[in-house]
Amino acid sequence: MEEGEVRGRGRRTVNQMIVVGVLASALGIALGLIIDWFPAARSVQADKIDTLYDVLIVATVPIFVLVVIVVIFSVIDFRMRPGEERLDGPPIHGNTRLEIIWTALPALLILGLCTYAYIVLTDIDEAPAAGKRERVVNVTGQQFAWTFGYNEGGRRFTATRLYLPAGQPVKFDIRSRDVIHDFWVPDFRMKIDAVPGITTSYRLTLKPDALGAHDIVCAELCGLGHAYMRGTAIVLTAPKFAAWVHSMTSRAGKTGGAPAPAAKGGANAAAPISTGQAKQLFQRGNQSTNAIACGACHTLADAGTSGTTGPDLDKVLKGKSAAFIKESIVKPDAQIAAGYQKGIMPSNFAQTLSPAQIDGLAKYLQEVAAR
Repeated sequence: MEEGEVRGRGRRTVNQMIVVGVLASALGIALGLIIDWFPAARSVQADKIDTLYDVLIVATVPIFVLVVIVVIFSVIDFRMRPGEERLDGPPIHGNTRLEIIWTALPALLILGLCTYAYIVLTDIDEAPAAGKRERVVNVTGQQFAWTFGYNEGGRRFTATRLYLPAGQPVKFDIRSRDVIHDFWVPDFRMKIDAVPGITTSYRLTLKPDALGAHDIVCAELCGLGHAYMRGTAIVLTAPKFAAWVHSMTSRAGKTGGAPAPAAKGGANAAAPISTGQAKQLFQRGNQSTNAIACGACHTLADAGTSGTTGPDLDKVLKGKSAAFIKESIVKPDAQIAAGYQKGIMPSNFAQTLSPAQIDGLAKYLQEVAAR
């Protein structure tokens, strides 16, 4: 093939690559912007995060197309043909100008995207104006459930579901009792790791139309029960949220403080806890010993819990003895309910709860399941 013919063919190839690349990039960007990748945005910050995602699509689709087009045309034009098995390719040398360009342009693009992402992330985590109240919710992750701590009007209480008022700012302080988890509500977009030993946090403001239930998931592989580490965020109107807070603080006032673990040894070591203490222990667990709340994972009508990580205790404990229930607490893998698997329920309750607490829980669960 003559030199002029080779150059002509090269120009045609480049022109074809440009045409195909422009069309493919336009189509890819259009599809990327049209497809609804996420659920409906229910927080103010979600809109800015969605815009950031769109910017990333516009910036990265052409790069992906460029790489793929070059590879495809190179395979077509420079593939080995019959009779060329033992031939070397033509000698080539570098192009300094081209190397500078393809190094500088991606570097500038990455710098620009990082700068924009930093501005967005700084903006969405900005603290509210001075004098504006910000609700703080303490989120605790533990294999394999979430619990939520509130301080409303000086009254502290814990819930196994996340309740929030629409249209108001909130700050989440997030902790883990065991391994790394990741607290994520897809409808709110924001997520962050829950890391043992430190407190992470983020802020968001819910939209007025965020009313209803929203899924909470763990976005970090945390063990066998990772797929079951789910919860629900309930967004209420301000009056309904105030009514819920009143019901929770009233309940906390009736049941008193969290039951402390009984002392080991001594005359009072085996003193049973009351039904009210057992119910509260089921609802809240015991933070002083890192005993997770049973209600974070189980549904029990009497305790007002609706966890779905573990079996519905109103159903599976009917007709069961207190001895069976006690063994299920201290040896959770001895008998597994249908549809569940070993390794999901913590196996350390014999260490984190006293014998009196375990006996009280077993008695309480046996009584309410028999109703």
